[in-house]
Amino acid sequence: MSLAEGKSEVFEIPDFTDQAVVRDKLQTTVWPNELEQDYGWTLGAPTWAVKPLVQSWETFDWSRPQQEMKRWHHYRMNVDGLLVHYVHEPSTQEKAIPIILLHGWPSTFFEFHKLIEPLRDGTEQPFHVVVPSLPGFGFSEAPKVKGYGVAKMAGMINRLMLHLGYHKYMYHGGDWGAIIGKYIAIHHNDHCKAFHTTMPLVLPPFPTPRNLLVYPWKVVKFFTSLVVGFDRVYGSGKTVLGGATFANAERNGDCGYRAIQGTKPYTLAFGLSDSPVALLSWMLEKHHDWTYHPKDRQDTEGLPRTITDEEFLTQVTIYWMTNTMSSSIRLYYECLQQKEMMKVVLPRIQIPVAVCAFAHDISRMPKDWLETSTDLQQFSEMESGGHFPGLEEPELLLNDLQRFGKKIRQKQILA
Repeated sequence: MSLAEGKSEVFEIPDFTDQAVVRDKLQTTVWPNELEQDYGWTLGAPTWAVKPLVQSWETFDWSRPQQEMKRWHHYRMNVDGLLVHYVHEPSTQEKAIPIILLHGWPSTFFEFHKLIEPLRDGTEQPFHVVVPSLPGFGFSEAPKVKGYGVAKMAGMINRLMLHLGYHKYMYHGGDWGAIIGKYIAIHHNDHCKAFHTTMPLVLPPFPTPRNLLVYPWKVVKFFTSLVVGFDRVYGSGKTVLGGATFANAERNGDCGYRAIQGTKPYTLAFGLSDSPVALLSWMLEKHHDWTYHPKDRQDTEGLPRTITDEEFLTQVTIYWMTNTMSSSIRLYYECLQQKEMMKVVLPRIQIPVAVCAFAHDISRMPKDWLETSTDLQQFSEMESGGHFPGLEEPELLLNDLQRFGKKIRQKQILA
């Protein structure tokens, strides 16, 4: 590698030169044997939902999203010996503050394509916008050795911001972006000064000395909820612990993918790397299950109507053309094998926190829990949206980010 640590090079969004090969593979797909009765999505992504998107991918015009991406400045920086891709869009406004937006899985930096320019150009609160691709995801180089788990990637993302000259910054993330972000908020809070997330990971109000002294009533409410149920104490749907079980499918029927990716990612990767339909369907399941659908369309539609086929296929294409689905799922293996989740969940966040809870995200936690485990300064509950709000409800997420950014700027937290 010719670049020294912290040095960047301009990155050009490549053409989709493999499209003819993909089209041939799509047209010769061997479709799976399924049951005669339609069971919706209970067994995973059904053929009736996958086929229309496969047909759309056959005629997909990569040049359209490619041209949109070319509006932004792309670079790759040597961080810890890997070339990390990122978008960097500094604002021209004086009151702008640095913000980093970090995606998760199965997503890419393109999840934020509706937010980059509005955040950069916002009148109430503009930002210097940095949107990286996680190592091993999309246009970022994949790790070649073990060890690149949450702690390692958190250090790399923090160093990326420091190398860009942002020694104090605000952070936003969901999914892995939230997990890595909490680690940064705890262990790199000399630089990360404010944490905004859509997927908080905190402990309930256990009877610790601090909670008994400061939040005794919240401790009582929590233990009451264990007896009568979370919904009766905190409100219906306010407590959703979909991410609480990392790899135990007996306790959580939706975590089978985590169990495979966290234990045997190599074997799964053969299908995801060789078959574009396998890749598409693996991603589609999550973009269906983790997003908001009206009840009368939950079982009868694939993507929610808030995510277009082109947006979804753009992310699928990025994974396919870079062959990074296999490297992206290894993050689950690293996190599980290194037992990192407890290292993330246990500590209290000392810096200002904002939580934006969307209606159909995989995890939601009561405000009580957030107040005892973080310095919660902003809490918003949305009636729509899900796990990919940058795609589903960009205006709601944009307004929440700007409101929090303005608040921390006025308090001179980033000064």
